[in-house]
Amino acid sequence: MIEAKRQDFSLVLGGPLFQLFRQAHLSGDGLQLLRRRVLVITGIAWLPLLLLSAFAGSTYDAAAGVPFLHDIEAHVRFLFSLPVLIAAELVVHDRIRPVVWQFLERRLVAPEDLPKFHQAIDSTLRLRNSVVAELALVVLVYTVGVWIWSYQIALETASWYATPDGARIHPTPAGYWYFFVSLPIFQFILLRWYLRFFLWFWLLWRVSRLNLQLIPTHPDRTAGLSFLGRSANAFAPILFAQGAVLAGLLASQIAYAGQSLTDFKAEIVGFLAIFVVAVFIPLTVFIPHLVRAKRRGMAEFGSLATRYAQEFEQKWIRGGAPAQEPLLGSADLQSLADLGNSYSHVREMRFVPFDLKDVTRLAIVAAVPLLPLTLTVFAVEELAGYAFKVLF
Repeated sequence: MIEAKRQDFSLVLGGPLFQLFRQAHLSGDGLQLLRRRVLVITGIAWLPLLLLSAFAGSTYDAAAGVPFLHDIEAHVRFLFSLPVLIAAELVVHDRIRPVVWQFLERRLVAPEDLPKFHQAIDSTLRLRNSVVAELALVVLVYTVGVWIWSYQIALETASWYATPDGARIHPTPAGYWYFFVSLPIFQFILLRWYLRFFLWFWLLWRVSRLNLQLIPTHPDRTAGLSFLGRSANAFAPILFAQGAVLAGLLASQIAYAGQSLTDFKAEIVGFLAIFVVAVFIPLTVFIPHLVRAKRRGMAEFGSLATRYAQEFEQKWIRGGAPAQEPLLGSADLQSLADLGNSYSHVREMRFVPFDLKDVTRLAIVAAVPLLPLTLTVFAVEELAGYAFKVLF
C-alpha cells in the first residue's frame, strides 16, 4: 500500500482537467504526450486570434491601432509563457514526488506518526482531485479575471482586440475569443498552479504537525531538512513564465502607452518579492521544529562536549595519560577536532530549510525575462560597456 502511494502521489496528476486530458488523448497516466498537449492548448488560445484578426484586417495594419502581430504581450503570453506553464507540470511531478518520501527514507517521521503522515498524503490527494476546486477556478476566471483584464490591464488605445469608448471597450470578433477563450485558458492554468502551491503548503503544514526526529548535528545545517530547500527549484519554470508575462505587459505599456521602464520599478521589485516569497513560505512551517532542534542540540551536545573536554584535559593537560601512550598520533586529538566540527554544525544551524543561494537563484530565474526591457532604457553599446567594466 505504501509503494502504491509512492507511485500515486503527485501535485499535478489529478483533477478534472487532468482526467479530461487523458480521455482526449492529450496526456498519459504519467504526463506523457507533452508536445501534443502544448500544441493543442496553445493552438486553441492563439491560432483563432491570428485568423480572426486577419479576417478583420487588423493583423498587421497599423490603422487598427495596435495590430495583432505587434501585440508583444499577447504573443509572449500564449506562445511562450503558456507552453512553459504546461511543461512545468512534468518538472514539478518528477522533482516533488521523491522529495515527499525523503521524510520516510531519512527516518524523520517517528514510527508512531506514520499513520498521520499517510493521512496528510491522502488529504492532499483529495484536494488535488477536487472537482469543486477547479470549478471555483473557472468561476473566478470568468468573473474577477475578465474584470481585472478589461479595466486594469487592457490597453487604453485602439487595438486588434477592442476599441475603447470612454470607460467601456468594444471587443472585435478576435477580442471576444481573446476575452472569453484565450485569456480564461491562460488564467485557469496559472491559477491552477497557485492551487498547487496551496497543496504543497497544506501537505508540509500537516507534516510539520508531526513529531519529527530532526538531527541537530546534521552537516546540512538544517537538521536533515535541506532537501526541502532544493525542492523549491522545481517551481522555477512557473516563476520564469510569470516573469515573461510581466515583461510582455510592461513591453506593451512602454511601446503603446508612452511609459518608461523606470516607471515600473516598484512593480518589478514587488513582483520578484511576492512570487519568490510564495515559493518559500511553505517551507517556513518547519521553523518551530528547527528552533527546538537547535536549542536541544546546543544543550545536549554542549553537555557532551564539556564532558569530553574535561576528560581530555584531565588526561593530556594534567598528566593523567599513561606514560607509554604517546601524544603524537593519538586518536583523542582527532576526536576532539571532530567534536568541534560537530558542535559547529549545531551552532550554525539555520532556522529555515533553505539558504540565501536558493532564494537568489529563483529571484534570478524570475528576473531573466525582464532583462530585454533594459534595452528600452540603455543602448546596447552602453550595456556592453557596463558589462566590460564589471568583468575586466
